[in-house]
Parts: sequence; structure tokens; C-alpha cells
Amino acid sequence: MITDPTLTRIGEGVELHHHRGQRETARDLFAQIWDDIGGEQGDPLHVCVLAHAMADVQDDVRQELVWDLRALAAADLVTDERAAQAGVTLSVAGLYPSLHLNVGDCYRKLGDLGRAREHLQQARDTIGALGDDEYGQLIKGGLEQLAHQLT
Repeated sequence: MITDPTLTRIGEGVELHHHRGQRETARDLFAQIWDDIGGEQGDPLHVCVLAHAMADVQDDVRQELVWDLRALAAADLVTDERAAQAGVTLSVAGLYPSLHLNVGDCYRKLGDLGRAREHLQQARDTIGALGDDEYGQLIKGGLEQLAHQLT
């Protein structure tokens, strides 16, 4: 169970976007949280999760990519101990398939198919960190879709 107040706030923004369709409200909340955590200088776990969520509410694919790349860079600084402290049950390794999937999809949308394929491969290389649960199936399905779009 998530025990970190910042991650709880990010989760509220995700809820606004994904379940209520309030994309702009979620983006505004994420921007406020970004300021509150100190932007890229903040706790890498917060930066990673927030940037990952912020990417999903962007209207411009170039901005989406900027946020996805921030999330990917921050993930490299997160430890499993820090994630567990915050109540995150997924290992840090389990973040990478989704992060690479999103970056790869941005590159696909921008027409940079070489980079898209690189991130697809990196996602595939890290997919073993995910279980065969609903989340794992969602990411695997996204990878299959991206692979199909790149053929």
C-alpha cells in the first residue's frame, strides 16, 4: 500500500485523468506537485513517477517525450529500498518496461523508427521483471502493439 503522501497525490492526478477524463485538471495538479518536489532536483522516486504520469497528459508528443525521458533518467536513481519505503510493491526493474514502451511510442509518433525500435528492444529485455498479472499483461500488450506498428 502506498504510504508516501506525494505518491498519493500523484495517484489522485492519475485518477482524475484515467477514470474521470479530467486531463487538464490532472496536468495542473501534476505541475503543482512538480513545483512542490523541486522539479528534477526532487526525490528521484517522485520525479520518476510524476514525470511518467505527466507525460500521459501532454497534448504535444515532443513534450510527452521530454517527460518520458525525465522519468527514465530518474528511474536510474531510484533504489528498491526507497520504493519499498514509499509502499511501492513493484521493484525498480519493473518500471523499465513501461518507461521504455512509452519512450519508444513517442519516437514512433515522431517518425524516429530507429530509436523507437531501440526502446522496444530495451522494454523487451526488461519485461521479465514484471509478473503475469493485469499490469504485466497491459505492458506486454502495449509492446506487441508497438512492435506491430513498427513493422
